[in-house]
Amino acid sequence: MSDGVTVLLIGCGKMGGAMLAGWRSWPGFGAAVVEPKAPVKTDDVVRLYMDGSELPADFAPDAVIVAVKPQEMDNAAPVYQRFVQPGTVFLSIAAGKTIASFEGYWGKDAAIVRAMPNTPAAVGRGVTVLVANDQVSEDQRVLCQRLLEAVGSVEWVEDEGMLDAVTAVSGGGPAYVFLLMEALADAGVAAGLPRALSESIARQTVEGSGELSRQSSDKPETLRKNVMSPGGTTAEAVGVLDAPDGIRPLFERAIAAATQRSRELA
Repeated sequence: MSDGVTVLLIGCGKMGGAMLAGWRSWPGFGAAVVEPKAPVKTDDVVRLYMDGSELPADFAPDAVIVAVKPQEMDNAAPVYQRFVQPGTVFLSIAAGKTIASFEGYWGKDAAIVRAMPNTPAAVGRGVTVLVANDQVSEDQRVLCQRLLEAVGSVEWVEDEGMLDAVTAVSGGGPAYVFLLMEALADAGVAAGLPRALSESIARQTVEGSGELSRQSSDKPETLRKNVMSPGGTTAEAVGVLDAPDGIRPLFERAIAAATQRSRELA
């Protein structure tokens, strides 16, 4: 990140706090944070305000990061209309709030980027998908990418409609993985393992498999086949899981349901 970047962070809950922690060490970085509830560490880099109306009249951030709950947006967003100017980009991480809804608050001249992060961002291992409106410059796209790279990897799409499926796959994805962890542990108990042992090895197996995938250039299919010996125990289990009525069609139905719900909420 280049020197002299200033941001306005509206909302500093878990996601906002994780991002702020990643930005603090950047040379020349400065932030104003509007957060009336959650504790925020203040210093020469970060200044805290209880309400957007308290911000100095001459404050001109490079980016306004909107990290409040979607149901609070109608009250929160209009306060920041004064920051609509060529040098400022609005970056929203509010689920379900479309670019059109923000243009309704701030007008079509506002440079707006909509982001869909996921909860592993809290430990710097998230994935965020971004989409921008036509007012966003290339420099502003780079700035938004770097702001979100503080909590993980970043991908871009050009079609905002894709964010409904993104929400279903990566937004909800951690819950599916945790459910897999639960189910694997429960199955181990059913097979005769003590609960504590089954939960421990299920958790570590999921963690280790994720790390192996991260470090490997192989596709998941190849990694899966590497575990399987013809006629062995794993092949027997995968035959059940990958049957015509197994995990693939189940996930297709689940992702389709979540995608449709995202469209309804938007």
